[in-house]
Amino acid sequence: MSSIVRPAIPGKDPLPYRPISTHLAIAPPVSVVIPAMNEAENLPYVFKTLPDWIHEVVLVDGNSTDDTVRVARELRPDIKVVQQRGKGKGDALITGFEASTGEIIVMVDADGSADGEEIVSYVSALVSGADFAKGSRFANGGGTDDMTPIRKLGNHVLCAVVNAKFGARYTDLCYGYNAFWRHCLDKIDLDCTGFEVETLMNIRVVKAGLKVQEIPSHEYLRIHGTSNLRAVRDGLRVLKVILKERSSRRAQRRRTRAAAVLRAGRGAAS
Repeated sequence: MSSIVRPAIPGKDPLPYRPISTHLAIAPPVSVVIPAMNEAENLPYVFKTLPDWIHEVVLVDGNSTDDTVRVARELRPDIKVVQQRGKGKGDALITGFEASTGEIIVMVDADGSADGEEIVSYVSALVSGADFAKGSRFANGGGTDDMTPIRKLGNHVLCAVVNAKFGARYTDLCYGYNAFWRHCLDKIDLDCTGFEVETLMNIRVVKAGLKVQEIPSHEYLRIHGTSNLRAVRDGLRVLKVILKERSSRRAQRRRTRAAAVLRAGRGAAS
């Protein structure tokens, strides 16, 4: 991919471009949203891998009882810290999305499992035409060090259900490393609070007809602490979201068909 060059416009200041690699420069500001609760020990590793060309980092603190906020501000004095009012990862992400100002939003976990250097691949996909860049641990080139066999099986089964029911072509479903243009938020209308938020996003971008590109990503082991994820409990919540979205899709199709019949009847009567 060649570098992007903006031609000069008489009477106007050129839009500043930030180089993000030797072959790519972008103008859209990039916000990185990081939900965190008691992740003080992991933040140094997370922040170390973030590229220096990003516009802002938004840390959503889930009422941490350790030094998460203090460590974040020491590591990155320009960080935007937002206090989470509700509970759950979905609620934290929604809070962070609302607080961010970038045209491109990247969501990254705070446990050290994601490599911030991969952000360039996500952003490259977006500026090349994708609406939603979806991380995948099972796409060619991806991988995971942090999934048990039962979680892999559950992810595979749930992913297959989503592909069959919504016409998607995903290789991974429940992964929290994604990026998208801000305008996507108006079309997917997030309204869940827990770990099922990633599944809801993946379903609704397909339902909205947005262009999705999977990005191979490697998930590393959590560095410190223990995850709040519970395979069975959260797997059931994911399944509930799938069934609810499938039901709403059927209802929308019925409404669309009824409206078409009504319009046809009115046309015949006139």
